[in-house]
Amino acid sequence: MLIWPLVVYGGAVIVLVTIMIGLSYLLGQKHEESETNEPFESGVKVTDSARLRFPIHYYIVAMFFVIFDLEAVFIFTWAISLKQVGWAGYIAATIFIAVLVAVLIYEWRIGALDFGASGKKILTARNKLVQKNK
Repeated sequence: MLIWPLVVYGGAVIVLVTIMIGLSYLLGQKHEESETNEPFESGVKVTDSARLRFPIHYYIVAMFFVIFDLEAVFIFTWAISLKQVGWAGYIAATIFIAVLVAVLIYEWRIGALDFGASGKKILTARNKLVQKNK
């Protein structure tokens, strides 16, 4: 079986990482001053907490990016293996794209993609869902 090269490679990686971390711990400098654990922002003194509140639209855009980025990965993979998967793969990819288009249309209709002055639609739609599920 051809699994032994993978085991040897994994073992070598673990040994190498252990050696590097161990040498860094042994040879590295040890600081016990109070300033050691303070964050450093290019010489600017810390004035407030680093915990900032982002609007919900930031997270919605991030989720859309992840969803459609993964879509691109799946479609690219399908395109590479087009000859091997044949018509069954073509039909599956068509269904996958159709579902994604349906989701995109749904998000558009509920206002999830509207970030203008009336961008509060997504929040009211979410609140209605929460109240309905109670």
